[in-house]
Amino acid sequence: MDIEQARFNMVEQQIRPWEVLDPKVLDLLFKVRREDYVPQVYRSLAFVDMEIPLGHDETMWAPRIEARALQALRVQTHERALEIGTGSGYFTALLASQASMVVSVELHADLKEEADRKFRAHGLNRVQTRLGDGARDWSEDGNFDVIVLTGSCPLSPTDHLKRLNPGGRLFAIVGEGPAMSACLISRIDADAYHQDVLFETSVRALRNAPEPERFTF
Repeated sequence: MDIEQARFNMVEQQIRPWEVLDPKVLDLLFKVRREDYVPQVYRSLAFVDMEIPLGHDETMWAPRIEARALQALRVQTHERALEIGTGSGYFTALLASQASMVVSVELHADLKEEADRKFRAHGLNRVQTRLGDGARDWSEDGNFDVIVLTGSCPLSPTDHLKRLNPGGRLFAIVGEGPAMSACLISRIDADAYHQDVLFETSVRALRNAPEPERFTF
């Protein structure tokens, strides 16, 4: 496989048509090598428009979702980011290429260890990984300017919003079933938030995320 041609095709055929036009984001997609973060058995699928299995019923986002999320978040070089769900480590690496520091929380020890190995191999010293469950909140490590939940949430992740600094942004895919909404929630000030619905999609649920009350008969 011609890797560079495949990467070019991914950007031109999947990502640009999905309204990702920010040159900084597009440049990162060429610089951060996605194939290095894909499990070896699926490396030939690194640039395909699909979710790639990681084990534990977890998957990588499709490339166009990664790109749209990164474009929406507008990460700045002075900002701190929190990622709930390290997964393959690829989106972590994209964030770390823009932010001053990324704290990434992973539920599964083997995924965390594999991601740590990749971060070391690529000299990413602006990533701190944590083993834990951040689906309902992450009370450690202070507040953040950017928060990303890499699994979907049946309910809007309101508990994470208190970790946002004023001016901060949170990206989450909210809902159940085949039609979920990718949302960007911005903290205007101490008590005010603004939400934009960016697109509809469907991704795997974040393990242990809060669920709505359900009627039983």
